[in-house]
Amino acid sequence: MARIAEDLLLLLLDNPSAQPHLDRSSLGRTLAAALILDLAYDGRVRPAMPGEPIAPGHLVALSGPVPMDPAVRPTLALLAVAPLTPAAAIAKLRKRSEDDVLDQLLRTGQLHQIQLSSHRLRRNTYKWPVNNPTRVAQARKALQDTLLGQHVADPVTAIISGLLLRVDGLAALNLDPVALQHAQARAREVSAGGWADRSKTTEVNLEVTAAAVLPALG
Repeated sequence: MARIAEDLLLLLLDNPSAQPHLDRSSLGRTLAAALILDLAYDGRVRPAMPGEPIAPGHLVALSGPVPMDPAVRPTLALLAVAPLTPAAAIAKLRKRSEDDVLDQLLRTGQLHQIQLSSHRLRRNTYKWPVNNPTRVAQARKALQDTLLGQHVADPVTAIISGLLLRVDGLAALNLDPVALQHAQARAREVSAGGWADRSKTTEVNLEVTAAAVLPALG
C-alpha cells in the first residue's frame, strides 16, 4: 500500500473545501516523491551505492513481485527502465502522481468525488470528501504528536512531515501561526534523520532514500 502518499493526500484533503491547499505543481511533485519513498519503504528502490556502476545519487529499482498497489506501479516501472536522479524521476512522475493516488483512494472507498465544474478546454474541478475519518484522524494525530508534542516520529509520519516542509505545505494543515512556526522547526529536526530503527532494514532504506529524494523538492 502506498501509505505515505495516501496519508499525505488524505491529510491535504481533510478540510472544509475537500481540496488540497497546495498548488498543482507542488502537489504533483510532492506526491511523486511520496510514491518513490513508498517503494523505498517496501524495499524496492534505493540510491546507488559507492562502487556500483551507476552514477552516485541515482535511484535504483530492485527486483521483486509486481506491487499489489497500482498507485506505485508506474513509479517502479519508470525506475526499472534505467536509474534516474530523484529530480529527474519527480519531474517525469509529477503530472500523473495526483491522479494515481486519487484513483487508488477512490477505488478503495477512502474518498468520493464531487464534480464542481465542467470545462471543454481546461481541467474540470472537483472536491474529494474523505469517507474514512478515522484513518485521516490517526494520521493527523501522529503528525501533531510528532511536530507539536515532541513524540518520536514513526517512519511514515517522519517522511510526511519532511515532504510538507520541503514544499511549504505544513500551512495546508490549518495550524494556527504559533503552532505552524513550532511545527516547521520540529519538522526540520525530524528531516535531519535519526528516526529509523537500525535493526529494521526497511526503515534504514527509507531514511537513506529520503535523504536523497527530499532535497530534490527544493
